[in-house]
Amino acid sequence: MTCAMQVQNDPIVKVSNHKAYMVGSYIEHRQEVKKIRTIAIVFRNESTEYHCLLCCNGKIVSIPSNYSIHSDHFGFEYGTADIICTVPDVCPTPTHVAVTSQSPEEDGSLQDIHTFQPVRNQKKQEVFPYEFTVCISAMFDYANVLELVQAMEMFKILGVQKVAIYKTSCHPVTQKVLDYYVTKNFVELIPWHVASYINVSRGWNKTLSTGQLHYFGQIAALNDCVYRYMYQSHYVSLQDLDELILPINFKNWTELLPELERKYKQEMGFEFEAYLFPLSITDFNLDSPGSWNKVMGVNILEHIFRLSNDPKEFNNFKVIVNPRLVFRTTVHGFLQSVNGSIRVDPNIARIYHIRNISSEALLTSSIIRDTRLRDYADMLIPAVSEVLQQALDIL
Repeated sequence: MTCAMQVQNDPIVKVSNHKAYMVGSYIEHRQEVKKIRTIAIVFRNESTEYHCLLCCNGKIVSIPSNYSIHSDHFGFEYGTADIICTVPDVCPTPTHVAVTSQSPEEDGSLQDIHTFQPVRNQKKQEVFPYEFTVCISAMFDYANVLELVQAMEMFKILGVQKVAIYKTSCHPVTQKVLDYYVTKNFVELIPWHVASYINVSRGWNKTLSTGQLHYFGQIAALNDCVYRYMYQSHYVSLQDLDELILPINFKNWTELLPELERKYKQEMGFEFEAYLFPLSITDFNLDSPGSWNKVMGVNILEHIFRLSNDPKEFNNFKVIVNPRLVFRTTVHGFLQSVNGSIRVDPNIARIYHIRNISSEALLTSSIIRDTRLRDYADMLIPAVSEVLQQALDIL
């Protein structure tokens, strides 16, 4: 309890009497005037005025706010928004915030306010506990256990110290693996129950996917992750579990990022082009432990054939970025940042994206043998086997 109100640390907090939900609230240190930015999900056609109720030393202070909706809603009824309020002189260090459509002064009560949310990023840090954090958004019905363990161990090999996963649902065996990594302080699980409030889509295309919110609220989760780790991590990588950003001539991200900053420019994000590795094309010419056959999911080491990319077409990418350069992010790149992002030469680093591919794409693309992932096999195989034994008792 704070200011005599309930506190909820996790997303999603309903805004009373409105089709709006608070995701996370953060002090904005990068502007001349100190502000609180609340990442939110709002019904785009609902017009309203919001107020921020700040908890200050046991007292509630009400101030008006501005809000704006991100442009990348893909036509769905709900979209990500920023609700921003200026920190007043009478409340220089607010610890918690609630959002409402009315100021208490207007109706003389707090009856519509039920829950406060903590205000994070209270201090502008210059030294960070993590060098690399990976943000994984919208995990739902996840049962690809072997690939999950392989991804976690590959992240470690590449230099990652933290993985933030916004989780809606998963298989019980998946949960055992996640619990194992949580106990090792490698994974932070952020409960992501937006589907309990909004009819979410399972795809990005409104014409093909039913629902009122794009892909389980993926964009709101990505924005929240950027702000959550803004002063905890030197870099964040915004990607999926079936994607690995591999350097070609360097061992890991620790070696890669200084070279990218030297070659391109330090104050921007780095785009890594995705190359697709079809699940339907398999190569078994690598000895994997027999115990792995007991585990659900894909063995990424069996997939070493990728499709060619057409340089004249748009090719998907994901980014690694200093989060303090980002104001608004989306699935591919940024909506608002300090200097935007630049595409990294795929001969320096690229994404290995292992997934199902349509038969049409297989017929229209060249297939290239690419064994870069197997260069990590000597480190990856024993690491994965150890986790399977410790987390799942699989020998």
